[in-house]
This record gives sequence, structure tokens and C-alpha cells, in this order.
Amino acid sequence: MYRTLAVAGYRSLRDVAISLGRVTVVTGPNGSGKSSLYRSLRLLAGCALGDAIGSLAREGGLESVLWAGPESLKGARRLGMTQGTARKNPISLRLGIGADGFSYLIDLGLPIPSHSAFCRDPEIKREALWAGPIMRAGTMIARRKGPRIEVRDEAWEELGFQLPTHASMLSDVPEARALRDDLAAWRFYDAMRTDADAPARQPRVGTRTFAMSSDGSDVAAALQTIIERGKHPVESHVADAFPGSDLGVRVSDGLFDIAMGQEGMLRPLGAAELSDGTLRYLMWLAALLAPVRPPLMAINEPENSLHPSLIAPLGRLIASASADTQIVVVTHSQGLVDSLTEALDEDDLTLVELGKDTGETVIEGQGLLSRPTWEWGRR
Repeated sequence: MYRTLAVAGYRSLRDVAISLGRVTVVTGPNGSGKSSLYRSLRLLAGCALGDAIGSLAREGGLESVLWAGPESLKGARRLGMTQGTARKNPISLRLGIGADGFSYLIDLGLPIPSHSAFCRDPEIKREALWAGPIMRAGTMIARRKGPRIEVRDEAWEELGFQLPTHASMLSDVPEARALRDDLAAWRFYDAMRTDADAPARQPRVGTRTFAMSSDGSDVAAALQTIIERGKHPVESHVADAFPGSDLGVRVSDGLFDIAMGQEGMLRPLGAAELSDGTLRYLMWLAALLAPVRPPLMAINEPENSLHPSLIAPLGRLIASASADTQIVVVTHSQGLVDSLTEALDEDDLTLVELGKDTGETVIEGQGLLSRPTWEWGRR
């Protein structure tokens, strides 16, 4: 189980460490850093997929995502005004995940100036892999500084090859394979489309689908896979959200489409006919009850387009899914928080409320003693 998410130097996340539970719910006002926390998880998964540098480039490059405030906020908080100062430490974006099994951190920075057209591409300056949630000298397994990699058996041994600065050691170090596979399997669902041209509204050629795609284009095939396997109570979740309705999948010439029977209707409705909220809820059903669950699933504002009457069933659905996967929920909905609080044991739910202090994201109520233990080490 993942225990800690740590981020430093990413947008408003100047230096944040949060505890992760079976279900972690992140709340806070607009601009408090919720989306940045969600994206930081995607960046960690991108390290395993070899796409961390590309992901940063799509966000505008390293300089666009770095903490934009002063290196130290002590003066700003004391004087009530922000001033630029001479930087003492190197420019750095750091991400880390602490777990019961293997834990990992990555430190990205700017390259040495050159005449290359790619001279602003970020570089991986440092990586570390260790056992358990807390990095200590005795728990280290592998470490990387620049292009050099060392692995530890009885003593530290440098590997006989060097990595390019854009490639993570997760791809090439055998000791990191288990962690790489776990990070690569994380799933993310964010802003699933339900407009008239949305992929989820179109009949599609279907095959057995053990994990719905992020755009929901295979939602009908994913639902049919869940129904045929019969291991998860699809009917009870549909009845909880839509009393008097039944869910099926229509197959015609290999094309799969949702068939939603509703009370008073003479025929089932296809995906193109469903309301935005109904279709979105069915997509959450397909995503959360997937036959093959990831080690971690992150969902961003799942309450969007849902009628208030669907929020409590959504909370119960998330709670049910959390028996087989760890879930991070980013939400504005107090109703969803209340539903999860009611559906889950206290030990299985972690509530994280974000706030802002002089431009910096802070964890409300977190002090020195309640902040999870996390060590970044040094370059």
C-alpha cells in the first residue's frame, strides 16, 4: 500500500507531503493546488512509462511548472510582501512516492546551457529506490546521480552503462522492475466527455475490456465484461443510483452500445440518448468495477455533471471499489466526502484539505508532528 505522496517545486506545491489511505480525498478551494497534486501523480506514472519529460513539455516545459514564488517565504510572511532574492539552491522539481514495498523519488532540473535546440528540456538529476516508506541508508536499493547508476547488494556497485538524462532508471534497472510495473499500471480518469460527439456515445467494436480507457470510448464493452464475469454487483449499484432501471449492452454486427432500461420506457435507451449525468455515472461504474484493478486509481472531480441524488451512490461505489484498489479522489463535493465518510471505516479514509498561504499550497491542520516522515536527500 502507498503511504506517502511528496512533491516539491511543482506549481504551488513548494514542499508538500501527504499521507495516503485506502481512499484519500483531496478537497480545497479553487487554486489551492488540487489539480497540481493530481498531475503530480500522473508525472510519477509517466516516469515508469518513459514519458515524464514529454509530460512536462506538454505542460509548457519545466520553467512553466516550477514553483513561481521566492525560494524562501519567511520574509514574505513577515513583511506581507513578496520579493525576489538570489537563489541559493539549484532549480529542482522533485516527486516521490512512499510505500510498504518499494519507494521512489525523482529530482528533475535544468540542463547545462548548450547550443542544442533542446537545451531547455529538463534533465533527470537524481533518482532513488528503497524498501519501505522511509528512505534510510540501510533501506536503499538503487540510486542514480546524473547518468551514473549504483545498485546495492552487500556493497554499492556501479552499473556498467550510463543513462541519457531524459531516461528514468526505472526502465533499465532490474531491481526497479516491480515498482515500474506498479507505477505504469496506475489509472487516471479526468474530465470524461459526455457531449454529443463524445466517444462514449458512439457504438464501437467491442472486445473483452478489463480496464476502461481514459476517454470512455469502450464503456459498453467494459460494462459487458463486468456483467459477464459476474463478480461485482453491477445490478445493485445501478439500482442504488437509478431505482427501477436495469443495465444491459446491445451488440449488433460486432458493435457494442449501452442499453439502459428505465421505468415507463417501452425500449432501452442507447448511449446517444442518455443524459450527461446518467452516462457519466455509468462510465464511473465501468471504471471503478473493472475486473482488473490497478494498484492505484486517481479520479478528478467525479461529481461533475451528476445530479445531487447521485452523489451518495457514487460515494458507495467508490467505497466498494476500494476493497481491491487504492483510490485518490479530488473533489469539490462535500456531499461526496460525507458519503465516503459514512461508507468507509475511519482507518480506510484519509481526508486532505488544501489551502493557500502566500501563494504556497499548505495542508490544513498539518503541523511538524502530523506531517508524514519524508526525506529528499541531496543532489
